[in-house]
Amino acid sequence: MLDNRCHIKKDDKVKVTAGKDKGKVGKVLGIKRKSSRIIVENINMAKRHARPSAKHRQGGIIESEAPIHWSNVMLLCNKCVTPVRIKMKRLEDGKKIRVCRKCNEIIDS
Repeated sequence: MLDNRCHIKKDDKVKVTAGKDKGKVGKVLGIKRKSSRIIVENINMAKRHARPSAKHRQGGIIESEAPIHWSNVMLLCNKCVTPVRIKMKRLEDGKKIRVCRKCNEIIDS
């Protein structure tokens, strides 16, 4: 069975740790839980040839972000501005939040 738990959410800032875009920083645009992949802004750009259609009037070569595996990215902490691992913490009211392991700063807004 696949483990589809992910510590990354939409609109998080992440840094790529492996692959051709290693070292780049981007914002998460979407998450595909079934395939354990995420789409990051301006990371893993793929070119696709498209014929003219209603969606693409001109046609030609279209560049878009391709999904990458979420094990190849790390979350960026807002306070220490470095890629960090996170830990889950439960508040008094029972709500679970993400916390930076380096500086203990709350990541969830």
